[in-house]
Amino acid sequence: MPPEAVAASVRPAGATGPNDWITKHDGHRDYVMTAKNANTSDPDKQWITIDTNPASPCYGTVYAMYTVFVFNPSYVFVSTAKALPGGQHTDWTAPRTLTTINGKPWDSYLLPHVAPDGTVYTTLTNGPPKQGFSSADIYLTYSSDCGNTWHSALPVVSGVSVPTYQNTTFREGILNSFAVGSQAVAGSTSTYPLYVTYEDGSSGVSNVYLTASYDKGVTWTTSIVVNDNVSPVDELQPNLAVDRASGKVAVAFYDRRLSCPLGGADAFAAGLQWDPNAPYGASNYCVNTAIQFYGAGSAATGPTPIGHNIRASEHTWDPQLNAPHPSCICSPGTFIGDYFGIDSDGSRMFTTSVSTYDYAGENPSYYQQQIVAAIPIPTG
Repeated sequence: MPPEAVAASVRPAGATGPNDWITKHDGHRDYVMTAKNANTSDPDKQWITIDTNPASPCYGTVYAMYTVFVFNPSYVFVSTAKALPGGQHTDWTAPRTLTTINGKPWDSYLLPHVAPDGTVYTTLTNGPPKQGFSSADIYLTYSSDCGNTWHSALPVVSGVSVPTYQNTTFREGILNSFAVGSQAVAGSTSTYPLYVTYEDGSSGVSNVYLTASYDKGVTWTTSIVVNDNVSPVDELQPNLAVDRASGKVAVAFYDRRLSCPLGGADAFAAGLQWDPNAPYGASNYCVNTAIQFYGAGSAATGPTPIGHNIRASEHTWDPQLNAPHPSCICSPGTFIGDYFGIDSDGSRMFTTSVSTYDYAGENPSYYQQQIVAAIPIPTG
């Protein structure tokens, strides 16, 4: 086994068992890349997407993107392959360095998505170490020739204030999310809306914002606030998806507007009795998951909100319980993970997010676990 690697696994069509995965390519493990040294060449933040449109000139192209951290600098790469019948694929291409900002090797958070015309887009988040990575810029790049060449990086949002959350020890996770619209912009057959959501702490608490482009990333609409809480609390770690059938947009995020339970069975199931801070009724402390829907919008209007924020988690949970210490157990800093998913089946939007709540006696030690919520997509 190499010290570090980015590897791929394929779940074949029709698979039914939990172990029905293809993990090898040409008789060996399906490595996209390997690193010789885990201390100085650390791959991370890997994402993958595939062009599934039979009408696309890049149909079947698989795009694997990842970051390699070399001490503090970080560099971003893409490798491609062609999907083959039966869950196989061609060899991965040699890694290509993605276009970024000259002289600023501090990129991460590659989030590739393929538009219906075959153009593959990704954002790049540039977070230099100046002042402890406290600010970041978000850029966009894309390829119209199946990943062979890439457009120079286009600015999306500059000077994002990376938030430090209140009343907790857990740190910021992934700053932003990205998705591509499924329906062409009015008057065009090859331009699709692009959406970027991000969190920003410049107000003193973290808020979630959304911006969009309707001209392939050349210009972006004025950012709008996604969370509609009245009292200022931390709203954080947004994730973004577009429903393919309707073109509607959904932004999901962690939500701290509801106070921790005051007592009773709900507080016990939330494990508050084990939190040394005894946060019964505390504000801006416990966490829920929320979601906001939008119409596709236009360059004139931007994404158009549909209704208000919807609570997607059934119970409020305590992020301080059994929180991992990402550096070492000696560090006071903790983490609730980057593990936030969102996807659509055409009628519902599904979220997967963290909770330490003991829902039905399955989590008596209040460990972090993933919960799944299904939220109907508004029809209006």
